[in-house]
Order: sequence, then structure tokens, then C-alpha cells
Amino acid sequence: GLFVTDYFTRTPRKLSPFRSFASIELFHFHIPEDTVIAVWNLITFKEQGGTFGDQCPDRSITVYFRSGAPSVINPLHTHFPRDTAVPGSFALTLTWTLPNRTTGVFNVTSPLPGDWFLAAHLPKDEGKISVKGLYEECQYLFQPQLIVQRLVNIAVLYPGYVTEQSMAPHNRSCLYKVFVPSYTSRVLVEVQRCHGSDGCPFWLRVRAKAPPLHNSTALDCQEHTPCQLALDLPFWQHWYYVLVEKHPGVLGTISFQVTVHLTDCSRPSLARPPFLPSSASMNMPHSFGSAGGLSLGDSPPPASPNGTKYPAPITSSTSEQCWPIRPTLRNELDTFSVHFYIFFGPNVSVPPDRPAVFVINLLPVLDSGGVLNLELRLNVSSLCGENVTVFGCLNHEVPLTSSDNASVTCETEHLAGFLLSVNATASLSRLRIPYPQTGSWYLSLRSLCATEHGFEPCANVTAEVYLRAYLSPCINDCGMYGQCKLLRTNNYLYAACECKAGWNGWGCTDNAEAFSYGFQLLSTLLLCLSNVMFVPPVAIAVRSHYLLEAAVYIFTMFFSTFYHACDQPGIVVFCIMEYDVLQFCDFLGSLMSVWVTVIAMARLQPVVKQAKRTYPDGCPAAPQVLYLLGAMLLSMALQMDRHGLWNLLGPSLFALGIMAIAWTTRTIRRRHCYPPTWKRWAFYLCPGALIAAAAVLLYAFVETEENYFYIHSIWHLLIAGSVGFLLPPRAKSSGHLGPLPRRKGCGYQLCINEQEELGLVDPAVASINSICTS
Repeated sequence: GLFVTDYFTRTPRKLSPFRSFASIELFHFHIPEDTVIAVWNLITFKEQGGTFGDQCPDRSITVYFRSGAPSVINPLHTHFPRDTAVPGSFALTLTWTLPNRTTGVFNVTSPLPGDWFLAAHLPKDEGKISVKGLYEECQYLFQPQLIVQRLVNIAVLYPGYVTEQSMAPHNRSCLYKVFVPSYTSRVLVEVQRCHGSDGCPFWLRVRAKAPPLHNSTALDCQEHTPCQLALDLPFWQHWYYVLVEKHPGVLGTISFQVTVHLTDCSRPSLARPPFLPSSASMNMPHSFGSAGGLSLGDSPPPASPNGTKYPAPITSSTSEQCWPIRPTLRNELDTFSVHFYIFFGPNVSVPPDRPAVFVINLLPVLDSGGVLNLELRLNVSSLCGENVTVFGCLNHEVPLTSSDNASVTCETEHLAGFLLSVNATASLSRLRIPYPQTGSWYLSLRSLCATEHGFEPCANVTAEVYLRAYLSPCINDCGMYGQCKLLRTNNYLYAACECKAGWNGWGCTDNAEAFSYGFQLLSTLLLCLSNVMFVPPVAIAVRSHYLLEAAVYIFTMFFSTFYHACDQPGIVVFCIMEYDVLQFCDFLGSLMSVWVTVIAMARLQPVVKQAKRTYPDGCPAAPQVLYLLGAMLLSMALQMDRHGLWNLLGPSLFALGIMAIAWTTRTIRRRHCYPPTWKRWAFYLCPGALIAAAAVLLYAFVETEENYFYIHSIWHLLIAGSVGFLLPPRAKSSGHLGPLPRRKGCGYQLCINEQEELGLVDPAVASINSICTS
């Protein structure tokens, strides 16, 4: 055949350590039909500070593959919620072969067509809380590329027609495909009239949706005469691929004929005529009437295009019947919030002689990012005292309606489903399927009576079942200790739980590492009550007449207390405002506390007085201007990035620069170190600076998710304590100096107090030398 190669790639994305499904990176691909091989090229490289991260540690990267829907992964081996079905997926771990780059390859032969999803993540880390921008982080970038090779112009088999084929010596196989419509109960493929060799030296392989593999359904035609391969309960509305493959060592040209027969489930004794539209085109079974008013038994056998007559129908030995399939009404409430209503429901009557079949249609791509929920509740009063059990089989793309009523399994050789059961003892049954595959899901309900020899068909008891089917974003909305998040990858939406307070699992139901109520209460009280340490700085500021600074400290203490009361991960939470408002005010108050403290330490008022000698009419109140300017600039910076390093470091360095300039100016002018007293340095400035430095080191390098509640409480205590040491004393003027004469034309007089310059508290300690000027 003719092969065509297609290439797809995705943008590199930064991987994150795994905490929940919300921390993974999801990639969406679409594999076309008739693909014989798909090769994923998985490229991973490191970056640090915009360059190659040769010094970054090697961290293993896990990649998951799944067809039809995202993978349901559980790398932490947590417990899933009850009644949850976990679909399987492929997993691959990448190891590093180069210092800053590695490549992995994942091959899939004859992959299923349609949507494929890749999920990638890093291993779980120790949960260290790092300050953004403090150092260049190691980034691990992942980029998948897909190369597919597909066949074009595959020969199509028409049901009932004979296709003649001649296989040349250099050919090893011939590939065909046939479309199987809805309400088909049996597919029979036959190879006959082999010429050119003894018997039929072929292997006959059949597979749904994709070309056959070595482990597909196969039959050795040389050992079976006639060579007929039958498949019961085929997938509806899909292509079936037929491969006729030579035995090794067979030479010469061999000719043969291939025929496909499809059995309509409504008339097991007749094959489906090729010219008559299938009942799927009308979306109804033949028991409701055939298309065009012509019943299946009345149709004459047509002739094939080449004149060969249509072969005789294949009589089925089974007594299968095509039961009516009741549709469901789709009611979309929100994203991943869909209810499927049953006509004349939700109570369903299950007769004893036949199953009740329902179909649930999930839209392609759109519905695969949620959770499919199914609930059965038995009305015990409808059993009339009989020991009746209602079994439900949920299967994808084809209903499992076995004629054997004693069978209670939902699986066949080629079909796997989910089993539910309700009886008088257990009248409620639930099933949850995270990230279900899209398409049609069929629910078959049967009522059987339990006897000593197993289950048998009931006599005259019609069981009544309450049926509820719906699509939800997360399982039980992630419970009390989780948050259901709506995530997006390009144009694909999906939902996942993000757990808190130590809870884990797909639905935040695993409490192996959960925080107790006492621990949550203790952590909340520590984080909130540690802000009481701001009371002493407020008292010191008020006593020293630093009223503006005291107001800032009160603001910080108030919003820090209630922000941490609202920021708790558990149930001990109290929010007086929106979380975003509390967080902004807490960050702003913390930065403003640093700002006003350092500006107050600069003691700018004497410098302003000195400047007013030259500009008596235009010298502003510099501290008030700096306070207002700092508040506006800090608000702007926090609005851009609240967790950036320079939001804290920038204002602090700027304020320290102003303080250094002011202190240096005094030192040069007075030719003496400022502040001049050793007691001020030894008992106030040095201890305050050491306490503040210790607080910054704890905040930047020690804080983790596990020790956050007490390390951050210590941070509150140290910062508030450092403010009490660093806040300068009250500026006192001379009390026995009388009013000085004012020159004409001068709006005010200023006195530069030598004692204020020295930073002394008691005016009686030193002599006062006041210089008054206009």
C-alpha cells in the first residue's frame, strides 16, 4: 500500500512536581484513521536563568498515555473513593542521558484512531516554600512530538459482496476494512476458493478500529475449512479491519475470495442486504419498523455490481434479539454538569423476560474531562417478596444483551464493561468513571431470581429501579477538604481536585496524612495570635508620638490576623472579607511597616529644617511625602506580583538608602558617628537588626509546607519585635527656651536642637545649644 507520514508537535511546557492531577501537564493529540504506527518523540531539557541547566539535578519524568480520554493516574498510591472505576493507561519513565537534555521514544503499532492524551509530571518534592526571584530555579521543560504513518486507499469490503484478490509472490499480506453499522450482532469474515497452492496458506486476522496486530483475533485458514472467522457483539459505527497474511515460505501467486456478512440483531436468520439502509441511519432498531416502510424479510436479494449473485443468508444458531434501546435526554447545566433524563422516567421497569437497554451519549472531547456517575436504586416494594436481583451492565459502544439470562458477567473475549447489582439487601449501587471515553455508553438492566443453583429468570416479577445518570466535574465536588478546579490545555477543558489539610486521593478522600481538628485549630491560633506581638510596637510608637507609624502597625496586625484565619487549608477557617482583599492588605501592611519604620529611623525632620534655611517658603514635609509615595508604589508593585522578591527587597533597600544618606549627612556635618551614643547601638540598633535578619533568613530559607504554621508564626514575632527595637525615640525639644523674636518677612522660625541630633532621650543629660534662624 501507499504510506503517508504526518508530523505533529506541541509547545514545550514547564513540568511541576506532582501533588494532584491539577499539577500535571496535559497534551492532546489526534491520530488519524488507518494509522499503522505512531511514534512519540519525548524531548526534555533543563533551563536555569534562561540558559541550559547543566548544574540542575536529574529528576525522573513520568509520562502517561491513554486513548480517548486523559489518564487517571495515581503515582502516590492513594485510595480512590468508593465505587470508582479506574481505567488503565500506559506509563513511561524518562531517565537523563545528557547533562541538560534527554529524549525518549514511545512506539504504538496500529494505534486506535481519535484523541490521545499525554500527561507528564516530576516526582513529588519536599514542599519547600521559596521566595520568588531569590535564586534562579531549575526548570524542566517537556515537549512531545508525534510522527504517524498511515495507509491510504485501503480496499473497502461491502457486506455480502465477493471480493476477488490475487496476491503476488513479493506481497506478504492484503488489508481490507468494512464498516459495521449500529444494531449489528455478528460479523462473519470468510476466505474461500484459494488457487495456486495446496489449501489456503493464510492467516485471517480481524480487529476493530485499527489494523490487526499479532495478538488480534486470528484463524489459520489452512487448518479450518471453510475459513470463517465470526465476531459476536461487534462495536457499532466503527471500521473493522481484515488482514489476510501469507504463511512464511509460501511462494508463487495465490488468488482467493473474501466475503463479509453482517447479521442484523433484529432478524438473526437474515444477513443485512448491502443496498438497504441500515436501521442506524434512522437511529432506531428494526423492531420499530424498517426504513422506507420495507421490512427486512420482504427485500429481494440484490445482484452485485459484477454480476455475481448475492450469497445466501447465513443462519445464526443463536436466538439473539434486538431489544429496543431507549434514548436519554441531555440537559446541560454547566461545564461538565450534564444530567441524562430518561423518557417516562426516572423509574424504570425491568421485565423478567427481556432486558431494558438505555444509551448515554457523551460528546467527543468535550465530555471526557469530567466524571460519569451512575446510580441505581431498587424499589423493594415492587419485588412482591421475591428474591430478585437486578444486574446492570455498562458497556462502551455496544450493549451487552446476552441471551443467557443466568449470566451475570459484563465481559466477553473482546468486550469489557462495568457490573452493578441491586437487591432487597443492598438496594443502592453507584458507579463513578473519571475521565470517561466519549461516544455511546449502553446500560443493560436484567432481573434474575436467586435460587440454590444460581440465578434463573424470574416468573412474573417486574422490578422497578430508580436510574440516575449524570456528568459532574469532580467526584462529590472534592468533598470538604478539596477544591474542584477547572483546568485548560489549549482548547481542551478538564477538571481535577486539589486537596488540602493533608488529605489526598482523586476525590480528596484519603485521610492517611490528614491533619486532625486539633492540629488545624493549633496552627490557626498560632498564625493569628502571633500578630499580637505588634501591640508593643504600637504602644512604643504612640508613646513616642509616631502616630502614623502606629496606625500602619495596627493595620498590619489586623489584616495579618484575619488573612491567616481565612488562609487555612482545613475547616478552621474564618473570612471577614474576600480572600484576595485580605491577602492584598496583609502584604501591603507588611511592606508598609518596613517602609515607615526605616523612614522614621532616618529622622528626616532635622534635614528638612536645614534645607528650609535656603528655601523657607517651599520646603515640603519630606517624611509625609515619602510615606504617601511609598504607599502608592507598594500598591502598584503588589498588584503586579505579590510574591516577587523585589516587592520586599526593593522598598527596603530604597528606605535603607534614604536612611544611610540622612545618617551620613549628619555624620559628615558633625564629624561624628550618628547615632553618637554606644548605648543606642548596643541595646537597640544591633539587636533589632539581628532579629530582623533572623526573620528574613527563616522566611527565605527555612519555611516549608510542613513547618509553615510555626515558622511563619516565629516570623511574625521576630518582625514585630525588631520594630520595637528599631523605632527611634521621641524627639524632644528644649523646654526652658523662650520664644525668639521673628524677623520681618519670615513666616516661621526653626530651632535645630543639638540634643535631637544626638538622639538622646533626656534633655537634662547634655547641655543645650540651640541655633535659631529664619
